Amino acid sequence: MQAQNDKCVMVLDKDLPLGILANTAGIMGITLGKHIPETVGADVLDKSGKEHLGIIELPVPILKADREKIRAIREQLFQPEFADLIVVDFSDVAQSCNVYEEYIKKAARVEEKEMTYFGIGICGAKKLVNKLTGSLPLLR
Repeated sequence: MQAQNDKCVMVLDKDLPLGILANTAGIMGITLGKHIPETVGADVLDKSGKEHLGIIELPVPILKADREKIRAIREQLFQPEFADLIVVDFSDVAQSCNVYEEYIKKAARVEEKEMTYFGIGICGAKKLVNKLTGSLPLLR
């Protein structure tokens, strides 16, 4: 991924409580980091010689939308045009589980259309990411 050609965003449900917003962003960020490790920069030393682990080299705007808009974006992401984008979502199904094995089993029993998305993270070609999210405001 290159900053001039690629983009990463997170779109969060603006109506969620602050704690769930933070949890959603954190979980999706870890997942995106796993799938695009080349975007994490080298570790950094400060003036006193203390080490700081590398962080993502691309900005990751956190955008807001309502539940319906997030669902509409998620549905668009199933179209072939967007197949090359890296997408992570976090839903009510995932948030309701304390153990990953429980999430696997619960997700297998729920139709996708029944899931409520708390957020989606999207990384890839800037043009495609902007097509999906370019009109969304920042979460403030």
